Amino acid sequence: MGKLLYFIFLLPLSWLPLSVLHLFSYLLYFCLYYIIGYRKKIVSNNLSKSFPQMDPKLKRQILKDYYLHFSDIIVEGIKNLSITEKELNKRYKVKNPELVNDFYKKNKSVVLCSGHINNWEWWITYQNKIIEHQAIGIGMPLTQESLGKKINERRARLGMIVTDSKNYKAAINKLGEQPYALLILGDQSPGSVKKSYWTSFLNQQTAFTFGTEMIANTYNLPVIYYSVRKVKRGFYELEFKLLTEEPLSLSYGALTEKYVCALENDILNQPSQWIWSHKRWKKEIPNDINAIKDEHKTHFNTRFRSL
Repeated sequence: MGKLLYFIFLLPLSWLPLSVLHLFSYLLYFCLYYIIGYRKKIVSNNLSKSFPQMDPKLKRQILKDYYLHFSDIIVEGIKNLSITEKELNKRYKVKNPELVNDFYKKNKSVVLCSGHINNWEWWITYQNKIIEHQAIGIGMPLTQESLGKKINERRARLGMIVTDSKNYKAAINKLGEQPYALLILGDQSPGSVKKSYWTSFLNQQTAFTFGTEMIANTYNLPVIYYSVRKVKRGFYELEFKLLTEEPLSLSYGALTEKYVCALENDILNQPSQWIWSHKRWKKEIPNDINAIKDEHKTHFNTRFRSL
């Protein structure tokens, strides 16, 4: 079923000019917002809890703007299946690639981290062409496995190595001494509350995956956050920001706090352009949260900070 959807619908649709797909986006927006009401309650609740002091009229405008942006992201994700390198060069500008490439000159691998804000799919495809490191992306498998396989093949067509949390070590090992840039989008809802890092995020106690901090400490890698700004419809600008060059020098949780702060700032600056329809806070705060935090910290310090 997944392959049929890909070959009969998604791939042919991606061959249309982006200007035409953006026209379809208006129709998609109308359907999602006015007819289906796709996850509208979730989006509304997430906005209310994240911005409890915000004027209700402004919240409603952000909600509407979000659905138009979300529709654009869907059609641009479809376009990603066939978008050319030339068009990516025009539509996806990187302000300071030298911040990452300087580490390549030192033969040093890095971790790149961000969230699902603005167009992340184009960066997954484009990363291997704009920086010197071999690109590796850690993703979550789609429920429809055959469709996910075809999408990952298209994501990898410009050189990105697409893997998952179970297989990324093998992908790293295959590269030997070649420097790599490991891409992690760390704002997914974690699988286990006990293996998560809990912190305040958008006025709520929130569980974050701890993979970026664990990987950075395991391989002693610099960590670089990147912000993506929408310049105008279908055009984006990316900027790198160094979070740490020496993760082993930081105390437990400090790196994740830097990431959370950077992500939150991006969302506050562009509130309609984060994926609010994701069930980000579906994990309930456990009653024994303080014990979980202490156990998580002890495990990390025993592994990475014990003398």
